[in-house]
Amino acid sequence: MIIDCHGHYTTAPKSHDIFREAQLAAFKNPQLTVPQAAAVSDDEIRQSIESNQLKLQRQRGADLTIFSPRASAMAHHLGDEEVSKAWTRACNNLIKRVVDLYPQNFAGVCQLPQSPGVPVANSIAELRRCIEEFGFVGCNLNPDPSGGHWTAPPLIDRHWYPFYEAMAELDVPAMIHVSGSCNPNFHATGAHYINADTTAFMQFIEGDLFRDFPTLRFIIPHGGGAVPYHWGRYRGLADMLKRPPLAEHVMKNVYFDTCVYHQPGIDLLFEVINIDNILFGSEMVGAVRGIDPETGHYFDDTKRYIDHLDIPEADKRKVFEMNARRVYPRLDSILKARGL
Repeated sequence: MIIDCHGHYTTAPKSHDIFREAQLAAFKNPQLTVPQAAAVSDDEIRQSIESNQLKLQRQRGADLTIFSPRASAMAHHLGDEEVSKAWTRACNNLIKRVVDLYPQNFAGVCQLPQSPGVPVANSIAELRRCIEEFGFVGCNLNPDPSGGHWTAPPLIDRHWYPFYEAMAELDVPAMIHVSGSCNPNFHATGAHYINADTTAFMQFIEGDLFRDFPTLRFIIPHGGGAVPYHWGRYRGLADMLKRPPLAEHVMKNVYFDTCVYHQPGIDLLFEVINIDNILFGSEMVGAVRGIDPETGHYFDDTKRYIDHLDIPEADKRKVFEMNARRVYPRLDSILKARGL
């Protein structure tokens, strides 16, 4: 079985985006009526999925995608806490409907109603709703709700501990995933995403989070940002900071996906990072959608890169399936209930 740990609903029906535009307009102008979430039909969802994610999933050989709302549209820096709650519920409700329509192809991961300056504990209720009521298997956690200005405390700060307690209780992982950038210095997908991935890893090195929460699990997407490329730097910094070796200090709890869009990058990832810490991911339909003129294949067809690796089939199975089942135990339970 091939499980893609990183998929977003980037093709949600237009009416969903229109609701968001009206919602933000009403926030800016209190004289406007606060809109209700869009009434999206099952046929609209089917059209948006079957001609995009499901089509590519079948063409490229994946079986199931761990699916969440569009990351760049979370936009926690827009509006206020109430706006974020309403938008988040609407986004997660759509993911639930996708999963209900295509339960063999998608498993849900939730967006959180984070907002700058608001305690992350206020997001626990939505996490519980999505895990306990919807049967989702994880969440996306934004380390920078300010949208590129980094006003939130580091991930190792006790500010985050109430949420980590809920994650540990529910036994769900979080993908570290920022949203759009409102800082013109940081292009959202080309800089802000990779900055956040790298920053999160360094924060984990600096603290003792996994001593306090030994069962926490985080997926750092986009191949771990700059981390694999600078692995010696981080090993050296851990040593300078009098931290234990990374294998025991961080890598029992942190995993990287394969959203790296060229073969040399995947080769490096697999050479540097332990096979047990790598999960197959494509991010489709996501940040880079075009065809690589050097290969004639889509950049985000990441399965091809793994297929080309000269590694044992048992290791490929870990990356394609078994690691995801271990990191997402609720998904494993769903699959086992189906006899898979």
